[in-house]
Amino acid sequence: MSEVKKLRLCDWMLVFATAFILASGIQLEVTDSSSIAWVSIHIIIGSLFFANIVWHLYLHFGRKSWVQRLRKQKSPVTRWLAIFALLTIISTFVALFHWIGTYTHSPVGAIHGKISFVFIALAIGHTVKRIKFFKFAKKS
Repeated sequence: MSEVKKLRLCDWMLVFATAFILASGIQLEVTDSSSIAWVSIHIIIGSLFFANIVWHLYLHFGRKSWVQRLRKQKSPVTRWLAIFALLTIISTFVALFHWIGTYTHSPVGAIHGKISFVFIALAIGHTVKRIKFFKFAKKS
């Protein structure tokens, strides 16, 4: 499979993962994270989402220094996306460790949710800016 096909597959998977993580995040906000099952599902979806993001970055940058490459991005949206991705992953682990210890929603989880919603909004903007990439090549 060519690199472009891999990237297109990865990006389509990210579109679906974004929709699922957004839906589960909204569901947790609405229900105040009261169900252990729904939080567990959100954790599983989030793990798959994160793995797909890592694959996406690998397809773009290879094994080179991702931090330097992201800092040099021309697009401010991409730079903010990277910053909020980092804040999201940091708050994920803090919220996860608290949740594992108490199985309750906490202010840390609420902050994680708000940061994550900004990250998702930026990711949607990042995708919309590159929407032409998602169109399939015309067959001759």
